[in-house]
Amino acid sequence: MDLRQMEVVIAVAEEGGFSAAARRLHVVQSAISSTVRALERELGTALFHRTTHRVSLTPAGHAFLPAARVTLEAAEQARAAVDLAQGELRGEITVGVMQGLYAGLAPALADFHREHPGVTVRLRQAPVDDIPQALREGAADLAIAALDAPQSRGLTTRLLLRENMVLVTAPAETPRPARPTTLAEAGRLPLVDFPPTWAIRHEVDKAFRTAAVEHTTTFEVNDILAAGDLVRHGLGVCIMPPSLAARFPELPTRPFAAQAPSWTLRVIHPRGEQPPAVAALLRHIR
Repeated sequence: MDLRQMEVVIAVAEEGGFSAAARRLHVVQSAISSTVRALERELGTALFHRTTHRVSLTPAGHAFLPAARVTLEAAEQARAAVDLAQGELRGEITVGVMQGLYAGLAPALADFHREHPGVTVRLRQAPVDDIPQALREGAADLAIAALDAPQSRGLTTRLLLRENMVLVTAPAETPRPARPTTLAEAGRLPLVDFPPTWAIRHEVDKAFRTAAVEHTTTFEVNDILAAGDLVRHGLGVCIMPPSLAARFPELPTRPFAAQAPSWTLRVIHPRGEQPPAVAALLRHIR
């Protein structure tokens, strides 16, 4: 058993198939299949259920995956320690992110890349509820997510940003000063909203429930740009954090007079000492 075999199994599990894993690792699919078969022969058991339409982990595969991640992480830390002794960081970092990226992440990654060009950073987008478990299982090294409260079990969190959301509306023919709105007023308007797995949607729904205000989602989209485009054409309004609304400077925003939906962004990572590359990236995210 070698590290490459573990890397292949992790790629197949995370990508959900042999073809996708081959694209991720930049090899042909037959190489992925033969590597998995060789490892399964060595272990004496199947790691994946294979059907025409999908590939899924067997019980043995579920047991193998976290151990393989820990082994690869240990190997990466050993390489990083040598690189650090030579004055250069190398390796790969996986950052868990929500749909609707934190606006400050790209500048932080750009600064980090200029300082440490030998480190590859991968972004793994996932529903906010899945991110803590991905960190605990080693599928991500750190994450930026909107969490109401710190996730204490095995994780460390740092407050990054707290925002009250605003109502984004279509451009007015006659611009006028933005006046505060209410949830009751917003609930009577056609609403452009996001899927229930999005942190924004979770907080907006919670605010309406707390205020005992009925509302109807007219459009549900899983893309920030699509939401802005619908609002721009007068098809509805959208509630979102001001850091995301700032991507649409031509769209007026209105604050909420009271009971505004809010979200709290946190930087999250496993407890304990972090690998040098992860620690360096954490210093850039603020």
